Amino acid sequence: MKKVYIAVMALVVAGTSISCSHKVTRIDPNEQIDLSGRWNNTDSRLVAEQMIDAILKEKWVGEHQEQHNGQRPVVIVGFVTNKSHEHIEAETFVKDVESSFIKSGRVRLVQGGKKRDELRAEKADQQTNASASSMKKFGLEQGADYILQGSINSIVDSQKRKKVVYYQVDLELTNIQSNEVVWIGDKKIAKYVQN
Repeated sequence: MKKVYIAVMALVVAGTSISCSHKVTRIDPNEQIDLSGRWNNTDSRLVAEQMIDAILKEKWVGEHQEQHNGQRPVVIVGFVTNKSHEHIEAETFVKDVESSFIKSGRVRLVQGGKKRDELRAEKADQQTNASASSMKKFGLEQGADYILQGSINSIVDSQKRKKVVYYQVDLELTNIQSNEVVWIGDKKIAKYVQN
């Protein structure tokens, strides 16, 4: 009886160790892998690149340069609100948008939100702790001409073990001085998921 018990326990331990093992493989971050059907890094990057490409092809860039002696417009990326059914880290998408703007070379980008507050706190600290020659002064920031804002929305349609997840990213570019909306665009993604 004791030998049977030991044999059974050995099989249980062996089976448990086999089923608990997992393997991790490094992949290229640009490789498109969609495991769950949820919003992922590929969606964020591709939507940002495509939408910034669309924004920069519109006439507002040329009109701005005509009115400002050829100077590139200065853009700040504001809030992109997640209104979808799932947790989406909107800051990752915002960083992808900012990166696409910078890579284009067609606009200048200024910091917003918490990063701007951190920069201002550093300037305040320098007023008392840095030498007069290296201290950065208040009131010399580059003001933004335009602000980009938007939202990420989703719709889920499901039946038994099948579902379609539909995402729509809406962005608006607004002239800060005049409050005029100079560009509106959207990007849609649909994913069919079977379990």
